[in-house]
Amino acid sequence: MAKKIKTILISQPSPSDLKKSPFFELSQKLNLKIDYKKFFKIERLSSREFREQKIYLNDYASVILTSRQAVDHYFSMSKDLRFSPPDTMKYFCMSETIALYLQRYIQFRKRKIFFCNNNADDLASLMKKHEKETFLLPCSDEHIKILPDYLASKNFSVKAAVFYRATPENLTDVNLSKYDLLAFFSPFGIKVLKESFPDFKQEETVIAVFGESTANSVKESGLRLDVFAPTEQFQSMTMALEDFIVKHAKKK
Repeated sequence: MAKKIKTILISQPSPSDLKKSPFFELSQKLNLKIDYKKFFKIERLSSREFREQKIYLNDYASVILTSRQAVDHYFSMSKDLRFSPPDTMKYFCMSETIALYLQRYIQFRKRKIFFCNNNADDLASLMKKHEKETFLLPCSDEHIKILPDYLASKNFSVKAAVFYRATPENLTDVNLSKYDLLAFFSPFGIKVLKESFPDFKQEETVIAVFGESTANSVKESGLRLDVFAPTEQFQSMTMALEDFIVKHAKKK
């Protein structure tokens, strides 16, 4: 990684208000060129497809929510299936951001909502007082088994249910060689990278990821992981990127 980092590709759609994005602030602060490109789109399963899994929402008094997409699709599917989550439903969220996002669908103060800091150990600690229950984990068809397997190893009963699927976007207009750094937020993004660019060689290209499952996907794909968030020191991707880029520049 000898070259200075000047150009970044964020594997997400461009923010609706670019100037309010933390990435815009980062680009201004460090004089970076930042582009955005969706690597995949998310589609919810139809109610018929969901029923084929023979999963009944009213069998679960606790739900584990790992993303805002999981929140959206859980409540959307509930509506289609005419299931109204009771006031006694418990929501275990992987972050405070996800917990706050629940306010789109429920009255926050009247529900049992728990959240951790994107850490499986912390999540298990939250679940410990309810360990006799069966937990529903809404996920995609490409979900990584790391979290369910880890929770099962802690003797929790967790049912991973597919609520939505990821579909690759057309990336023929993307030239990866233009970018010094690629940022990913999902294991499926790494899969799309490998499938859409089979000749991609990382070499000096920096790869930054958010989340443990995405980091594991990078390693399993034989790529080099250079920047990881969240950590205790850097809670956001932009914080981790700024620290890395500044330190990287000082090595020149």
